[in-house]
Amino acid sequence: MSKYLVIVESPAKAETIKKILGSNYQVEASMGHIRDLPKSQLGIDEENNFEPKYINIRGKAELIKKLKNDAKNADKVYLATDPDREGEAIAWHLAFILGIDEDSKCRITFNEITKTGIQNAIKNPRKLDKDLIDAQQARRILDRIVGYKISPLLWKKVRKGLSAGRVQSVAVRMIVDREEEIENFVPEEYWTLAADLKEKKSKKNFIAKFYGAGDNKLEITSEKEIKNVVGHLENVSYIVKEIKYGEKKRYPAPPFTTSTLQQEASRKIGFAIKKTMSVAQTLYENGHITYMRTDSTRISDEARAAAKEQIVGRFGEEYYENRFYKTKKDAQDAHEAIRPAHIENAPDSLKSKLPTDQYKLYKLIYERFLASQMASAVYDTMAVDIEAGKYLFKANGSKIKFSGFMTLYVEGNDENLEEKDVILPPLKEGDELKLNELLPEQHFTEAKPRYTEASLVKALEEQGIGRPSTYAPTITTILDRKYIEREKKVLYPTELGRVVDTLLKDNFKNIVDLAFTAQMEEKLDEVAEGDIPWKEVIGEFYHPFIENLNEVEEKIGKVEIKDEVTDVPCEKCGRMMVIKMGRYGKFMACPGFPECRNIKPIVEKLENVKCPKCGGDILIKKSKRGKKYYICENNDNTGEKCDFIAWNGPDKNGVIVAADLSKEAKPKKKTTTKRKTTKKKVAKKK
Repeated sequence: MSKYLVIVESPAKAETIKKILGSNYQVEASMGHIRDLPKSQLGIDEENNFEPKYINIRGKAELIKKLKNDAKNADKVYLATDPDREGEAIAWHLAFILGIDEDSKCRITFNEITKTGIQNAIKNPRKLDKDLIDAQQARRILDRIVGYKISPLLWKKVRKGLSAGRVQSVAVRMIVDREEEIENFVPEEYWTLAADLKEKKSKKNFIAKFYGAGDNKLEITSEKEIKNVVGHLENVSYIVKEIKYGEKKRYPAPPFTTSTLQQEASRKIGFAIKKTMSVAQTLYENGHITYMRTDSTRISDEARAAAKEQIVGRFGEEYYENRFYKTKKDAQDAHEAIRPAHIENAPDSLKSKLPTDQYKLYKLIYERFLASQMASAVYDTMAVDIEAGKYLFKANGSKIKFSGFMTLYVEGNDENLEEKDVILPPLKEGDELKLNELLPEQHFTEAKPRYTEASLVKALEEQGIGRPSTYAPTITTILDRKYIEREKKVLYPTELGRVVDTLLKDNFKNIVDLAFTAQMEEKLDEVAEGDIPWKEVIGEFYHPFIENLNEVEEKIGKVEIKDEVTDVPCEKCGRMMVIKMGRYGKFMACPGFPECRNIKPIVEKLENVKCPKCGGDILIKKSKRGKKYYICENNDNTGEKCDFIAWNGPDKNGVIVAADLSKEAKPKKKTTTKRKTTKKKVAKKK
């Protein structure tokens, strides 16, 4: 019989901890929550101050029986669920089920599953944190009220199977609002002007950009204006007026929080938010990284010392800098930033031991953490003002002097822009330059880009909507509900998403109001701090919400969703077929239902790319798992006519390569294409 029983959430975590603690400890997994609100009803006593009606989760009777027996036979029970609000609530439910006194020191937490982390936790058990538990209960009950009260209204007025949510509905609104911005955007013309100049002695060319007239910056907004400027510049001298030499520093990014990890994994290794969290969870449970749900950039003194040892050993003393990062004011600072649990384990040392996805994410986390404690990159800079008649051009050069943290890691960005050295020729004030060519270029302003998963997470965080642990399930839910679609990382609202969003905006203003939702998050944080009772927060929200709900149910009628009409006639009755959304995606259906029940799949073809084997069209299809593949229209799975199939689309030259079916092929990483601006050569130096 083991003296001590330790209960965690997952079997993988249990196995890792068991190896650390030894034979005196029995480590078991609760498999997540064991008690929750019932699915079949609201589960909240609205007449009795919102008292929740928790029940044991169906299917966990045997597990509960085993845990009760294990607890009865143990000298001491430690509740070691995750170190956050959700984990605290799971521990509280376990204490209730197992008959453990809430005021006993039964709770242990650790930020990393290492020998030191686990042993320190065992030495320092504490009482359950009632404030954290109350904050989790408040969130759970708020979400239950919104979901269980509005969703039936959507079923009745729009379509069965829909849902609303306190955070998910705000996320949909943001995506719909952005789409409407794009649709209503009116492009405005503007011009830029560059001068291709040559330094006479070195005969080296460089580019200078038009600035304005003297110290006054000039915006050029029409072809007429640019012609006037170019006309003046064709016959003037280009003189170096002023040169400023300087130095600039580029600082490393802080170690990862949950949201910055989600964003960077999307940009750099193409992981969806849901995948990032799943892989990070596995890395944490196997003892490779610290806890992955955090919005703190703080790191421990031990981790700081270990980082210094690695940096100095690998790169040299000059590459190390002891850095402290400021955590934003509303962050939960209970945990460190996400970092390697064992900093001595460089990614290459684990490459053969980890699955590919885990290795990629671990490498990203490791390099970001180490870089966060490295010296700044240093650039030599050169800023040149060039006088051309009454106008002024500017040229800026920079050259890296010391790479610092950039030797190891450079933070990504949504535009995929890369900073490169710009080397200007040796210039002196008073030098006259030769004009090779004036390069006017017409542009049009562009609307803000559609959200990607990464930029949506960033926007939600900036607005104070939700918390790190909610972003992945939120995006998954609105994709599953077909409120939005994802195409090449970009998120679009569907017609259904627009309809639901309009209904909520028109009738439940607070539910989709960004400021209101952010204020609610702040109140939940106050509950977690013990500043306000959780039932008070629920009461303030509940009564006006129910009053509004009753009014809305009476005043709105059935909402129709317009089907997208295609140019494909129904071969049975001649009506133009419409696009419908089914369980497995879109399909075409005759609008004459039920008189005509004709349906057919939507066939998507690659443009300007033919089958390399038989010359047929290439069709784009999806497997049962949602993985896109490419197949010849003549492939009937027998191989008699054509057997061409490919996992990857055509390359930039339009070449598509057949899949190697002897092993599982993986889709090629896609790159986004930059938009081109319109170029018009207005004048050229004769």
